[in-house]
Amino acid sequence: MPAPPTTPPNTTTNAHEDAGAAPAEAVTPLIRGVAVLWQLTQAGGTLSPSALERATGLARSTVDRITATLARMGYVRLDGRDVVLTPRLMELGNAYLAALRLPALLAARADALADELDESVSLAVGDRDGIRFIHQATRRRAMSLSFRIGDLLPAERTAPGALFATEWTDEDWRRWHERRSADPEDRGFPAVPPRPPLPPDDFTNRTAQAARDGWSSDDQLIEPGLVAVSVPVRDPATGRIACVASVVSHTSRHTAQDLRTTLLPRLRKTVAAMEGDLRDTPPQAPPHSSSGLATWTAASKQELGRDFIESLARGLTVLTAFDEGRPALTLTEVAKATGLARATARRALITYEHLGLVTQSPGTRTFTLTPRVLSLGFPPLSRTSLSRIAQPHLEDLASRVQESTSLAVLTPSGDEIQYTARAAASRIMSVDITVGTRAPAHATALGQALLTPRPYALTDEELEQGLRSLAVPVQDRTGRRIAATNIAMHAAAHTHEECVDHLLPALRQATESIETDLHMAARFTHVPLT
Repeated sequence: MPAPPTTPPNTTTNAHEDAGAAPAEAVTPLIRGVAVLWQLTQAGGTLSPSALERATGLARSTVDRITATLARMGYVRLDGRDVVLTPRLMELGNAYLAALRLPALLAARADALADELDESVSLAVGDRDGIRFIHQATRRRAMSLSFRIGDLLPAERTAPGALFATEWTDEDWRRWHERRSADPEDRGFPAVPPRPPLPPDDFTNRTAQAARDGWSSDDQLIEPGLVAVSVPVRDPATGRIACVASVVSHTSRHTAQDLRTTLLPRLRKTVAAMEGDLRDTPPQAPPHSSSGLATWTAASKQELGRDFIESLARGLTVLTAFDEGRPALTLTEVAKATGLARATARRALITYEHLGLVTQSPGTRTFTLTPRVLSLGFPPLSRTSLSRIAQPHLEDLASRVQESTSLAVLTPSGDEIQYTARAAASRIMSVDITVGTRAPAHATALGQALLTPRPYALTDEELEQGLRSLAVPVQDRTGRRIAATNIAMHAAAHTHEECVDHLLPALRQATESIETDLHMAARFTHVPLT
C-alpha cells in the first residue's frame, strides 16, 4: 500500500467540479448541460429554473435553452415552474452499468445472499476517493438500510472504502488528503449525514488492516447504529478489485463483531462464486448501429429553433455508445455507434475526460465510462415506482382526451385490482375514484386487461351504472403484464366505436410511454409497482 503524503496540499476540488480550466476543444454547452443535470441530481430531481440559475451561475436564458433541449431529449420534463428529471435520463447510468457488467453478472448472487441472511447486501465500486453503489438488495423493515444506486460516499466512512484504498496510488492519497482538508465534516456528500472528522490516522490504519485481513468492516462510521462487513470481488484477469460486496445491518440485530464471526464466512462464499461468474462469462458484443441522431437533431432544431442546443444533444448521446460488450471504445467506434462525425465525437470525449465522466486507458486509444456517470440523475431516479413513472403520462392523457385516467395493479389475491395512480378530467361530470381503492377484477376493464390475453378491454356499466371504461395492459421488460391503464367516462360521452377509434390509440400511446420509462428504470434497479 503506498504511503499517504505527509503534507497534504491546501487546495481541493469538489468531486463533481472541474479540475481546472477546460481544454480549448471542450464543448462549453456540454459542460453547462452536465452542470444542470448534476444540480438537479443534488436537489433530488426537481428544481425551478431560477434555482438552477443560482446554483449553476448560468444566465437564465442559458438555463432555459438547456432545459428545453433536455426536455426534447426526454431527460427532463417541464412541470409548471419546475424542471423534473425523468427515467429516460437513466440511459446514461445504464450505459455505464451495462459496460461494467458487474450488476448483470453478480446481482442475482447478492439478492440470494440477502434472502439467506435476511440482511441488506450491496455492491460498490471505487470512484476516486469515494465509493458508489451499483446494486442494492434491501430488506423491507421499519428500520431499513439502503443507499440509492449511484450515491457517492466518502471512502473513509465505509467498509468498502478501506478495501479500495489498498490499491490507491500516491496521487489518490494526495487527493484524499486534499478533500479532507477542505471538507472535514463531509458536507460535500449529501448521501451521508455530516459528522466530526475522524482521527487523521484512522483510515490509513483501517486500510492497512484491510490489506492484511482481506476484508473490512464499518462499525457505525456512516451513522450511529449502522454496521457492515465487506469483502472484495476481484477481477480474475488482473487480480485487482472489481467491486466490493457488503452485508449491512444495524446494531439492534448485529454488532460489528457478530457480523464478522457469523456472516463473514457466508459473504466470502458468495464472493468466491461471484469471482467464478466473472471468470466464466465472457462479454457478448452487441452490434454497432447508428442512432439516427442526425435526422432527429435536424427535426428538433427546426421545431425549437435557437432553444435547441445541438452540441449538447449530440454530446450526451456519446455516453450511450458504451454498453455490454462495448466497455472500451476507440474514437472511431464511438463515432460509428452514434452516427456522429469523428471531430464531434472527439470533442465530446475530450469534454467528458475533463469532467471525469470518461477516462482514456493508458497506452491505448480506447475510452471507458467512469462511475461518475451515475451522478447524472441516477440516485434520485433509482428510487422511483411504477405509479410515479405513470403519473405524468396519465395527466397528459387526461388533458388530451378530457376524461379521467388511472393505473391499477392486481392485489396479491388476484381477484381484485387496486388503483395506484390517477388523473382527473377537468369537467363538471367525471369519474372520481381515489388512489388505493379496490374493485373486483372481473367487473373492471383494468382487471380484464390484466387477466385476459386480449390487447384491450372495454366494459360497460359492469362496476357502476353509467360508467364505461377502456383499458390496456402495462408490460415489464420480460413482456409480463404487471399493471393496466384506463380511460374512464360516462357511458353517454363516447360510443363503443369512438372508444376504439379515437380513445384507444391515445391510451396505447400513453401506455407505451409508461412502458418505455419503466423499462429504462428497471434495467438495473427494482421498480416497485406501488
